[in-house]
Amino acid sequence: MPTPTDESLARIAVGFLDRANFPNCLGAVDGKHVRIVKPLQSGSLYHNYKHFFPIGLLAVADANYYFACADVGSYGKESDSTLFMNSTLWNGIESGTLNIPRPTPLPGTDVAVPYAFVGDEAFGLSTHLLQPYSETHLTVKKRVFNYRLSGARRYVECSFGILSNKWRIFHRPLDVQIDFCVDLVKCCCVLHNFVSGRDGFNLDDSLSVIGMEEFINDDVMPVNRHSNRYRDALVTYFTSEAGVVPWHMGSI
Repeated sequence: MPTPTDESLARIAVGFLDRANFPNCLGAVDGKHVRIVKPLQSGSLYHNYKHFFPIGLLAVADANYYFACADVGSYGKESDSTLFMNSTLWNGIESGTLNIPRPTPLPGTDVAVPYAFVGDEAFGLSTHLLQPYSETHLTVKKRVFNYRLSGARRYVECSFGILSNKWRIFHRPLDVQIDFCVDLVKCCCVLHNFVSGRDGFNLDDSLSVIGMEEFINDDVMPVNRHSNRYRDALVTYFTSEAGVVPWHMGSI
């Protein structure tokens, strides 16, 4: 997969605005456990909380169900957030070496908001990473934000579904050496992009993820409270005249 450029990331953001009504979004990030046969002499390194042996797959998907980047090969005992914080993508975000476009105003407003990835509660809130509100008693505005964020996040879940149903080697544990497992998963991610671009995909495949499991979210990233203002700006935008989607309001 090519290293993301500011042009490619800007194209991804346009796709999320058009398809998910979510502005300044660089992609949806999530992780999955890929089942493997227990490696010899590995102890509990690959043993996860569901009592099987996986390796980690962390991926960012765009609004066309393509993988923009993928990180493969972490120990099965690790969580989403640990895998993300150890990834090349997070290192690029933290060091400022990732080609993230400069903040731009939200459509129809003069409020500039940074470009960011979207993830679930396991991923901490930061300038370039958004998570949903987790409180139990949310205002209508915050529920609207969570709904819109969920609509953007579903693209990575659907991408995993297409991947696992197209390449059905994932329907059973991979019974090869760890290095070969990693190569197989990487290869399938690249082939997923190539075949989807050439032949399209079956939408029904996007509805279920077979052979891959969610990570447990018992270890979450630290939250950058200063980034709340960016999320709050989106909350206000999604319920303003410039950013409201009327039919979404009936779903809250």
